[in-house]
Amino acid sequence: MSIVQGFLHYYKPYKRLFYTDMVCAVLVSMIDLVFPQALNYLTKNFLVTQTGEFIAIIGYLGAGMLGLYLLRYGCQYYITTWGHVMGARMESDMRQDLFEQFQRLSFSYYDRNNTGEMMSKVVSDLFDISELAHHGPENIFISCLKLAGSFVLLLFIHVPLTLLLFAVALSMTWFSYYQNKKMKVIFMENRQRIAAVNSQVQDSLAGIRVIKSFANEELEREKFRRSNEEFLDSKERVYKLMGRFHAGNGLLEGVLYVLVLVSGSYFVSQGQLAATDLAVYALYIAIFLNPLDVLILFSEQFQKGYAGFRRFAEVMQTRPEIVDREQALEMAEVQGRLEYENVSFAYEDNPAVLHQVNFTVEAGRTVALVGPSGGGKTTICSLLPRFYDVIEGAIRIDGQDVREWKLASLRSAIGLVQQDVYLFAGTIRDNILYGRPDATDSEVVAAAKQANIHEFINSLENGYDTYVGERGVRLSGGQKQRISIARVFLKNPAILILDEATSALDNESERHIQKALEQLAKERTTLIIAHRLSTIRHADEIIVINEGRIQERGTHGELLAKNGLYAHYYGMQFAGLDVENDMNSSTSS
Repeated sequence: MSIVQGFLHYYKPYKRLFYTDMVCAVLVSMIDLVFPQALNYLTKNFLVTQTGEFIAIIGYLGAGMLGLYLLRYGCQYYITTWGHVMGARMESDMRQDLFEQFQRLSFSYYDRNNTGEMMSKVVSDLFDISELAHHGPENIFISCLKLAGSFVLLLFIHVPLTLLLFAVALSMTWFSYYQNKKMKVIFMENRQRIAAVNSQVQDSLAGIRVIKSFANEELEREKFRRSNEEFLDSKERVYKLMGRFHAGNGLLEGVLYVLVLVSGSYFVSQGQLAATDLAVYALYIAIFLNPLDVLILFSEQFQKGYAGFRRFAEVMQTRPEIVDREQALEMAEVQGRLEYENVSFAYEDNPAVLHQVNFTVEAGRTVALVGPSGGGKTTICSLLPRFYDVIEGAIRIDGQDVREWKLASLRSAIGLVQQDVYLFAGTIRDNILYGRPDATDSEVVAAAKQANIHEFINSLENGYDTYVGERGVRLSGGQKQRISIARVFLKNPAILILDEATSALDNESERHIQKALEQLAKERTTLIIAHRLSTIRHADEIIVINEGRIQERGTHGELLAKNGLYAHYYGMQFAGLDVENDMNSSTSS
C-alpha cells in the first residue's frame, strides 16, 4: 500500500462527514464568486434603470445576497467544526492503530528503537497528520474551484489581460514546486530532530535518580543542549526556506498586481476594456490570488503532515517478527514438561549466543541456570515464551513446539519474575490485578498473602488502594518484588521463570521473597537464573551455561564433586569452606 493509499484508508469510516464537508466547500466557493458578479450587474445596469425599479432590484439583490451569506455561515461552521472533528477522529484512529502496532511488535524492535522517538510518533507526528487530514482535501478542493471559476469569469471580462495573469500564476506554481522539493527534505529532518529531543528528555527523566546520585546534572544539561541546538538549527533552516518561499510568492503577487494595473490601464485607454470592467476585474484578482495563497500555505502543512505520515507508515508497515502461525493451537491443560532440542540463537549484533543447547525439564521439576554474565542464561528463558524465536532446533512444551501455540495462550501459561520489577503507575490493587484482570478482591488478597505482602499492604493508610508512583517509586525493592510475585500467584501459571529475582535485595528482603518464591514454585515447572548459588542448592538439576553452551550439569553435590566451573563460582562466594564440606559429604555418600 502506497503512502497516499494508506492515508486515504483513514477517510473510509467518515465518508459522510467528508462528502458533506466537500459540498459545503463547493457552496462557500460559489458564494464567494457571486459577489463580484452582483457588483458587475449593478455597475452596468443601474445608470439606465428607473430609480424606483433600481431600488426594488437592489432590495431583492441585497436580500438574496444576505440569504447566500447566511448559507455560507452554516457551511463555514460545518467545515470548521465537523471538518476538524473528522480530522481529530482520524488522528484518534491512527493513534490507536499505532499503539496496537507497538503492542504487536517483537522485542527485537524495541532493542533497536528508542522510547522517546516512539512517543514523538504517537503525539507530535499525528497532530500534523490530523491537520493535513482535515485541511488537505478541503483546501485543495476550494482553492481549485475558486481558481477555475475566477479564471473563467476573468476570461469573459478580458482575454488578453487574463492570459498575462495566467502566465504569472504559472511562474508562482513553478516557484512553489521548486521550493517544496527542498521543504520535503528539511521537514523530514526536522521530525527526526524533535524525536531526538523527545528521546533525550525521556531518557533523562527515566534515569533522574541515577543522574542525581552521580551529580551529573551538568552532563545531562550538556547532552540535552546539543540535541536541542541541533533541533534549533533544523528549525532555523526551515524558517529560512519558508522565508524565501513566502517572500518569493509575495513578490510574484506584487508583479501580478503591477501587471494588471499597467496592462489594464493601457487596455482602458485603448478602448478595449471598460473602466467598470477593470474594477470588477480587480475584485476577481483578489478571489484568484486568495486560493493561491491558501495553496502556498498548505504546501508547508502538507510537508509537515506528509513527513509525519511517512514515519507513521514506517511503523505500521513493520512486520512483527514473532506472530501466530496459521492454525495455531490453544493450550489446554498444561503439564509443563520442557524440552530444548539443539537450540541455537543469535541476535543481530551478536552472531553467537546459543549453540546446540539440549536439556529437558520434567513437569513440576526445578532447573537452575548458572554461569558467567553474557553466557546465554536469560536468552534461554526468553526463547520459551517466544520473546525471540530460535534460529535452529526447537523448544517444546508437553511435546508440542512452542511455535505451534497461539502466543497469548503460550504466554498465559508462563509466569515471569525478574530482577528489574516494573510496576505501573496506579494502585497496589491495579498492579496485582495485572496478573489476571478479572480476579475478585478476595483472590487479590489471597495472592498477596501467598507473596508475604498482605500485612505490609494493610499497614498502609489506603491499603490496596495505595498509589505506588511511576515504576513503583514509593516502594522499596523488596516490596515491589513481592507485589510482582503476588501478580504471578494471581496468574497461576503452570511454568515459572525466575530471572535473578532476589539478587538486588538485602538479606532480610531476600528471606521474605525466597520463602514466597518457594511457595510459588511448588508443583510448577520452574527455570531459575541465579548468581547467588545458595538460593538454588536444592534445585532438581543445575545447568552451567558458558559461552552459549552447556558446560556442566547435575545436582549441587554432583557439580561440587566435579570441581569444575560451578565449584569455582561456589568457592568464590563461600571462601572455600562450604565447598570442601559439600565435596566431602558428596564423596562419602
